[in-house]
Amino acid sequence: MAISPIASPVQLVFDTNILVDALTARGHYYEYAVQVLEWVQRGEVEGWYAPHTLTTVYYLVEKTLGMQAQTRAQASQAAQAVIKRVVGLLKPLPQVGNEFLEMEGQPGDDLEDLLLVELASQYLPNPVIVTRDKGMLIADRAWEAAHPKEMVERGLAPWLSRQKGKPIEFIDLRSQQRAIWPQLQTNLQKVLHHSQYILGPEVRELESRLAAYVGVEHCVTVASGTEALLISLMALGIGPGDEVITTPFTFVATAEVIVLVGATPVFVDIESDTCNLDVRLIEAKITAKTKAILPVSLYGQPADMDEIDTIAARRGLPVIEDAAQSFGADYKGRKSCNLSTIGCTSFFPSKPLGCYGDGGAIFTHDDDIAQACREIRVHGQSRRYVHTRIGVGGRMDTLQCAIVQAKLERFDWEIQRRLEIGARYNQVLDEAGIPRVQQRPDRTSVFAQYTVFVADREGVQAKLKAAGIPTAVHYPAPLNEQPAYRHLCCPDCTPVASEVAKQVLSLPMSADLRLLQQQTIIQTLSGVRGEG
Repeated sequence: MAISPIASPVQLVFDTNILVDALTARGHYYEYAVQVLEWVQRGEVEGWYAPHTLTTVYYLVEKTLGMQAQTRAQASQAAQAVIKRVVGLLKPLPQVGNEFLEMEGQPGDDLEDLLLVELASQYLPNPVIVTRDKGMLIADRAWEAAHPKEMVERGLAPWLSRQKGKPIEFIDLRSQQRAIWPQLQTNLQKVLHHSQYILGPEVRELESRLAAYVGVEHCVTVASGTEALLISLMALGIGPGDEVITTPFTFVATAEVIVLVGATPVFVDIESDTCNLDVRLIEAKITAKTKAILPVSLYGQPADMDEIDTIAARRGLPVIEDAAQSFGADYKGRKSCNLSTIGCTSFFPSKPLGCYGDGGAIFTHDDDIAQACREIRVHGQSRRYVHTRIGVGGRMDTLQCAIVQAKLERFDWEIQRRLEIGARYNQVLDEAGIPRVQQRPDRTSVFAQYTVFVADREGVQAKLKAAGIPTAVHYPAPLNEQPAYRHLCCPDCTPVASEVAKQVLSLPMSADLRLLQQQTIIQTLSGVRGEG
């Protein structure tokens, strides 16, 4: 049975007695136990179990079912079947093995119960033990526990309302991890078992899945989003004396890789409403030295890729989409990373699809470009110890690929959530008169960041921080105003980027941002601006 991808503000941890009650229709409270499990089944709340309790659960279930079965083998088979069905609803608490050494109990405490509490307290942010054990229900203990009868009679609301007062995270990776924990654990364990940490089977599996998702012939995973851009430029043969047209309003990696291959970034100003490259200004910057156009799909929204491709085609230029922030976005019926000669994305942890370290990928339909990228990422090798071109050590390791595969199971749901949360931000902020980055109607944004424009940015940030709301600035200065790059372009050449950089402010955004949290953010921002 499918587990809901939602990570709830509380986590119900089921004690042995509740699982046995529900599985065997035992005692006066089994109907309440079943109803609480049904909340989990419907995706209204997270449910967890402690793996060390399953032996006891199995023993008691088999013993009860044995009274009805003709043979012990039948009872054993029936017990295994019902336990698997319920455990399929719940997530296993992590257990590394030394938690027993850290437990603190009182005389007479049950060891199995203490370990359950220890695991729940260590690994879950807001656990509630579902139990009918009187010893665990004592009010002055260090954990929160509830009887299933009380929970059913009061409903879920009193427990779900505990999200009030919880800190708002800029990007909530913890909730995501809880939601994918079983698949994540399985994927990582497979890698640890086969020990192929470099270019293991998970690398090829992920590349195949990502290529199919985007709709291209080739996906080449690499060590980071920066490495994806660098390897792409190298595969195209871009080097000293060449120019690459790009945006000044982006993370430094976009221009950095151009300089690293010996070429020169040529900055074109941006649109004031989307903050993406202004295509109307591109042709005036093209010269005989121009060898590529490198637009950025900023904040999760693709740039005007068709128009850019048209300009490039007239001049015989390749286009590299820097889609570090836009993986999963749609553009006129196609996916970001399938909009140009090459698409590059990043799996940095904060990205819409991220790993737990660095990672990235290159996408293309071109067989020769794909082969060049594969060779360049392994030091230019066409086969072992045969180096046919200059390369780098740019592989994405197997463990990170396994992590991204686990996240892919939830990715469609996360994209839908991002669209819904972004639309809610848009509606309420527009009603409040707070200017924001705009989205074009022929494409979607996956809202890698949700960004507004504010006049007194430092003052607004300080007041939001005091209210417990984190923010970030993407980006405080265009690249042609940065010390390492200002010699490449006059600061007056990109006036829109210069002005926008003084005003942009990114608000908390992730698939697990809850309605109450979002309302708090919007109300606080509106109040802060009203004070100004």
